[in-house]
Amino acid sequence: MHCYKLTIAYDGSDFNGWQIQPNGRSIQELIENALKIITNNETIKIIGSGRTDAGVHAQGQTAHFKIDSQINLSRTLFSLNGLLPPTIRILKIEEVSLDFHARYSAIGKEYHYHLYPNSILNPFLRLYTWHLKRKIDVNLLKEAARLFVGTHDFTSFSNESHRGSAAKNPVRTVYRIDVVESEEGIRIEFEGNGFLYKMVRNIVGLLIEVAANKKEIHDIQTIFEARDRRKSSQTAPPQGLFLMRVIY
Repeated sequence: MHCYKLTIAYDGSDFNGWQIQPNGRSIQELIENALKIITNNETIKIIGSGRTDAGVHAQGQTAHFKIDSQINLSRTLFSLNGLLPPTIRILKIEEVSLDFHARYSAIGKEYHYHLYPNSILNPFLRLYTWHLKRKIDVNLLKEAARLFVGTHDFTSFSNESHRGSAAKNPVRTVYRIDVVESEEGIRIEFEGNGFLYKMVRNIVGLLIEVAANKKEIHDIQTIFEARDRRKSSQTAPPQGLFLMRVIY
């Protein structure tokens, strides 16, 4: 038995997310179909580091699969990219130990969220950023972001907090949140030991409400303490979110 790790980049605009769905295309399904062709009709299940929603992108998603036979790494990489649509690319394939697990072996993740706070959006950015159509207070955004760094119960910032990992343990540690300004707008960088379902997008939604003076900065602590998603804020749209890397 052999175990292989994939590092994957994709534009999520035209997909129903990473995970196989009953209706609509998923990244996982297309990669599994490509592997089936390469291995002469062998059914291979790939396991990702976590799901990304419809419209969310990745520059460093990871997944693994196990197979009885050893494969040629360079030939398989070439073949996979030849079978996949140009919006999905396998960046790297490597053999790893049999105890490696794309999800459970991970010790952290890094996400970036892109904002465009101007009235007119560059059309080439429309699928990769949240167009705010107004100015925001960047200093206030940075001040609010600092309140999320550290170890907290993130129940108020998780969808489906009643089930899955959030129900088992909603506590996560955020190592850093950096707000970076550039010509293409604002990039919010998140790094932590793990993130609950839609946690990053829900945090961004609240940060923008604070930076737009729709909520007060002291509301953040009250929302943490409520442990109730309904007490929080809007969810930022998916197209601004990128999974940059999974840390092992």
